[in-house]
Amino acid sequence: MTTPSFIPGLELSRRFYLEAVRPLLDEAAPGITHSAARLGSGSEVLGFDTARSADHEWGPRLQLFLHPRDVARHGARITALLSARLPKTFLGYPTHFAPTDDAGIGVMRTTDGAVHHRVDIADPGAWFTAHLGFDPREDITLADWLATPTQRLAEVTAGAVFHDGLGHLAPARADLAWYPHDLWLHLLACQWQRISQEEAFVGRCGEVGDELGSAVVASRLVRDLMRLCLLMERRYPPYGKWLGSAFARTTQAPTLTPVLTAALTATDWHTRERHVARAYETVANAHNQLGLTDPVDPATRPYHTRPFQVLHAERFTAALTARITDAAVRSLPTIGAVDQFVDNTDVLSDPELTRAATRATV
Repeated sequence: MTTPSFIPGLELSRRFYLEAVRPLLDEAAPGITHSAARLGSGSEVLGFDTARSADHEWGPRLQLFLHPRDVARHGARITALLSARLPKTFLGYPTHFAPTDDAGIGVMRTTDGAVHHRVDIADPGAWFTAHLGFDPREDITLADWLATPTQRLAEVTAGAVFHDGLGHLAPARADLAWYPHDLWLHLLACQWQRISQEEAFVGRCGEVGDELGSAVVASRLVRDLMRLCLLMERRYPPYGKWLGSAFARTTQAPTLTPVLTAALTATDWHTRERHVARAYETVANAHNQLGLTDPVDPATRPYHTRPFQVLHAERFTAALTARITDAAVRSLPTIGAVDQFVDNTDVLSDPELTRAATRATV
């Protein structure tokens, strides 16, 4: 089979819905109220897909949302009709997904039989709960926000909605678009706190001759600064594979990318520390430009009496925390949401914080 020209997955799914799925749906259940979207996992949902993505779980696919009663009444019949009547290929791509040795993973393959398609039929509440652990059409609790990885929030708020006849997807996605203001301040404070925990270790590791350890610490700090920049711009940081791609779209990326790259490629701790310190000051200035707190001095300085150049990032934590008015948020320990506390230095060394982190997300 000739490889077709690459079409971004969201555009492929949109056309698949409009040109192939919707006509069959209208035939099988005329006038049925439904919504159609491409949400959830997959590089195309975040807009990072390339031709390489077609090797698994990529292709003409989407979610078809129905009222729960219509899922029960019509879901199996619609699924069967699509299996029997969908075209074998769409815009050159097979609509049949063959199983692989990895459970639950499918790959596009041509078929002469029924199409094992990826038009997933569900009711919105069940789908949201399966993907997020809660239904955002109801009240979103503080625990919901804290326990949900930012990757999952990105997958639900990105992607595309092709039709929202149910009227549920747009408001749910709007409610999930970003954290409540005080919680945002808290998560920014916690991200600065993560940086404060390790910023002196680039020099301390190097001082004892551990250049590898110094480089590992620097790489953790680079990752935390990248995630901080995304949080500052109200963007959910994706998981590791796409972190750099997402960071590249931030306003700070043109300035910071060469600095962070220099820190990662440095072969001695003095050079490494110098580049990381420059990155601290750049992000600190960006914080002040947000106007979320009174200005905080963005200059680096020695780490107490030790000869290591740091920002003392906890100063930004304190400034942000001072602006939080919600009592429930103010009472949270400065360890953040699940992505922030899973390898938080303070949590790892303090059993009480471990218990607090567990309580915050249960």
